[in-house]
Order: sequence, then structure tokens, then C-alpha cells
Amino acid sequence: MSRTLIALFSVFAPLSIVTVGGGQGIIPEVQRQVVDVHHWMTHAQFLSDFAIARLAPGPGSLLATLIGYQVGGLGGALVATLALFGPTAFLMYGVVHLWNRHEGARWLNALQAGLRPVAAGLILASVYVLIKELEGGWIAWLTAAVATALVMGTRINALVLIAGGALVFVLLHFVGLL
Repeated sequence: MSRTLIALFSVFAPLSIVTVGGGQGIIPEVQRQVVDVHHWMTHAQFLSDFAIARLAPGPGSLLATLIGYQVGGLGGALVATLALFGPTAFLMYGVVHLWNRHEGARWLNALQAGLRPVAAGLILASVYVLIKELEGGWIAWLTAAVATALVMGTRINALVLIAGGALVFVLLHFVGLL
């Protein structure tokens, strides 16, 4: 097995365990590993891959598949995907069994209540890392803020926001602001 495939496995397998309930919490660490530690891609490339993974159908954690493919070809995509989904699948099997066995127990309710703020913090850390790397200056920041407000305050479809944002950027380009 090549060193690249081993490195991909060593990045994504440990992160797999903290993706239980959603993979957004690992984005900062994936970015750090891929860009800063292994230098497999630049910040801009990572942000582009993240955007592509979010637009594609399926789970957003398919970012690992995209990174694996770019780093190690088809084998890299397979290793990164299995490393990210495999350990969690085995862990979830055991957790579901335990959850069902002790449903309604006080310790289980306390554990669930304690994990909520941890999950929220991990998601906020992901947002911070992605916003920090956002290129495009004040226009990109304003677009992100408006899109966030619209998503939080309305029931508008995200695809409409993406199309609207693209249209705004095209118009700003034509008037010379970009």
C-alpha cells in the first residue's frame, strides 16, 4: 500500500469517530490536515472542494472522497471514504444497541444533553474556518451573511440562493466591482 493511501487512512479514520451525528464538525481538522499538515492542496482548493461536496447529492462528508481522489486517484477516494465511514458504522452499531437497551435511563438523557453543546461548538468551528478562508473580500462576506440570514429566516430553497449569489457576482463583474 502506498504511503499516500496510508496517510489518507490515518487522516480520515480517527476523524470518523467524531462525525457521529454529522460530519460538519470535522471540517476544521480536515482542512488543517489536508492543507497545513500534508500540503496536499491550498486553502483555495480546499474551499472549492468543500463547495463541490456541498453541492453534490449525498452527504457532505463526501468531501473525503473528493480529497482522496485528488490526492491518490481512485484508490485514494476509496481509502478516504472507507476510512471516514467504516469506523463510524461499527461504532453506531454498538451505540444503537446500547441506546435501545438503556432507553429512558437518566445517564443516557444526561449524555444526550451534554453532547448537544459539543455538536453546536464543532459546527461553529467549521463555519469559522470556512468563513476565514473565504476569498472575494467584502462582497463575498456580505453574500455569505445575506445567504445565512435568508436560510435562517425564510424557507427559501438553497439552490435559489446559489443561483441568486451567482447572478449577483456576474452582475458585479459586469459593472466592474469585481
